[in-house]
Amino acid sequence: MNFVDKRKWFFLFSLLVIVPGVIFLIIAPGLNPGIDFIGGSSTNLSFESEVNQNNVRIELSRLGHTDATVQTLGDGTFEIRTKELDESSKKELVETLQNQLSPEGVTVLSFDLVSPMVARETVVAALWAILFAAIGIFFYLWWAFRSVPNPFRYGVAAIVALIHDTLVVVGIFAILGELLGIEVNTMFLIALLTVIGYSVNDTIVVFDRLRENITIYPNRTLQDNANMSISESMGRSVNTSLTLLLTLIALILFGGETIRVFLWVLMIGVIAGTYSSLGIATPMLVAWESGDLNLRRIFRRKR
Repeated sequence: MNFVDKRKWFFLFSLLVIVPGVIFLIIAPGLNPGIDFIGGSSTNLSFESEVNQNNVRIELSRLGHTDATVQTLGDGTFEIRTKELDESSKKELVETLQNQLSPEGVTVLSFDLVSPMVARETVVAALWAILFAAIGIFFYLWWAFRSVPNPFRYGVAAIVALIHDTLVVVGIFAILGELLGIEVNTMFLIALLTVIGYSVNDTIVVFDRLRENITIYPNRTLQDNANMSISESMGRSVNTSLTLLLTLIALILFGGETIRVFLWVLMIGVIAGTYSSLGIATPMLVAWESGDLNLRRIFRRKR
């Protein structure tokens, strides 16, 4: 199939997916930050009675902590993250959980406040990590594909695919945060970094096949070699992604609530990463080679 000849349709589809998310990021408050980003309280409780994680979450919702996160630490111990609690609110929370779930007793193992400043530092550190990862990926690809013409373009194309996947994930969660109140937390950032790694890995697989075909068939055009490379890599990329998606679906259905945001980010990112490696990164190389990205040429056509 002539994939790269349909590149404008791939680019248009990506714009249709990305633009609504960007609009929500601009006109709405943006992503709906969780406690990890705006600060709050972290309480570790040990229940003497056998307690279910969902029951703890239900009782917290009845107390008005609908945005609380509950994580199982094992042996009847839970970490509960809520908005910042004063001493009376903490006492009310512990007493309610004890009366409703564990009459035999509840022990407060630790109580910590997560300041907004620490949360802000977490976000800044994550942004620096993404920036350095992108720079490292760019220079690595530039060096790794030095044996083919214009290796610089391979690094740029991979970064464009990476930005594409990031915008898809962030945009979708901006929409979900505004419409459904879904919050993002540190698990969201961890998942986003994982998506970046997956996306680049999938892109490199296609690029490596393209480099091999350029070496074997030097007389063919870049477009022909690109089409062949995408066709040869598609089965591997789709099968790998489907296997991972089935695992993620199983975890979403039967896993805990705490990692659900992480799983949804991965699921969206895997789909976007597979699509961008086949429909964005490689077609962009051909578009660059054919002059589609040459602004002077575009303006001349309009004239």
